Amino acid sequence: MINLKKKINRFYITLFIASLGGILFSLLGIPIPWLLGPMTAVLISSKSREFQALWPRPIRDAGLVQLGYSIGLSLTKAAVFQIFGKLPIMLLLTIVLIAFCSGIAFFVSKLSGIDYPTVLTGSIPGGLSQIITFAEEAKGIDLTVVTFLQVTRVIIIIFSVPFLISSPIFDHLSGKSTPNIAENTGLFFPDILLFVALCVIFAFLGKKLNIPTPFLLGPIVGTAVLTISGFHGPELPTFLLDLSQFMIGSYIGLMLKPDKLENKTKILSLAIVSGIVMVLGTLGMSMLLVHFYDITPSTSFLSLTPGGADQMAILAHEVQADLSMVAGFQLFRLLFIFFAVPPFLRWIFKKKLLKNTEKPT
Repeated sequence: MINLKKKINRFYITLFIASLGGILFSLLGIPIPWLLGPMTAVLISSKSREFQALWPRPIRDAGLVQLGYSIGLSLTKAAVFQIFGKLPIMLLLTIVLIAFCSGIAFFVSKLSGIDYPTVLTGSIPGGLSQIITFAEEAKGIDLTVVTFLQVTRVIIIIFSVPFLISSPIFDHLSGKSTPNIAENTGLFFPDILLFVALCVIFAFLGKKLNIPTPFLLGPIVGTAVLTISGFHGPELPTFLLDLSQFMIGSYIGLMLKPDKLENKTKILSLAIVSGIVMVLGTLGMSMLLVHFYDITPSTSFLSLTPGGADQMAILAHEVQADLSMVAGFQLFRLLFIFFAVPPFLRWIFKKKLLKNTEKPT
């Protein structure tokens, strides 16, 4: 009973700290304040030895369900046909991105002295939890370095991309503009109830089937099925979208703990440089996508940026990018990495193991 009371108090204090972060970032006019503000505030508070922040995962999952619903609304029949038409370029650019990250890993490995399979695993632009779970199961992988490289990439992308996408570099009025959200033809209540039920069912079904980010992908699929079938779900009010960012951002801030990793100055510098190079390389590839397809630079960049699908979708909504296109590219990359990359990494590790066993003793 006492432990439960302490946990509740820790949650309320974390809630207060996260709220202060969101309010402060809103007042300062920082992009996506209700994602970055709580994340930064919780990240800073987690360094305190006297207080241990607490943010239950189910709250984050509820935020992902809301976001998944918003993305699903954008996946109309016309949008889905448009995405299917771009599957070849999605596959090509995903392979190019992975090859680019593999090249960065090679140079980081040579400069740092860390074995290539470890750096490669830490450089793959997949889901943070998915890659770390894979690294835990693989033999001969330095989990600390993998976590450090992945976390550094996530931090650089989360903080740099919002400022890049909000800068004069991107002209949001150029290119083809596609409506992000299906037309709101019904009342919020009771129309929303059918979508809520289906989102929850698909989220837990996705978890049962062990698909990546089930509380995001499940609601996307469930909402898209209804939308394509002719049902029109109501658009979420702005305060609910801000709330979903708040719920997700606070959890991310709790997960990012770079101070607990064994950071050497050289490795830290290389990780930061590789993260920046990755963002700049993605920016270059996005310009090629703009050249071949009539889409806005912001849509192209957010579609290819190797960040989380949830964070890129939030940004797409904020800057009026084509949400269906961003979600399509991000989810394709996530699924491709989920199914295709682990076997490739296992082949690399097996090759390295055979090479080591063949060396004369």
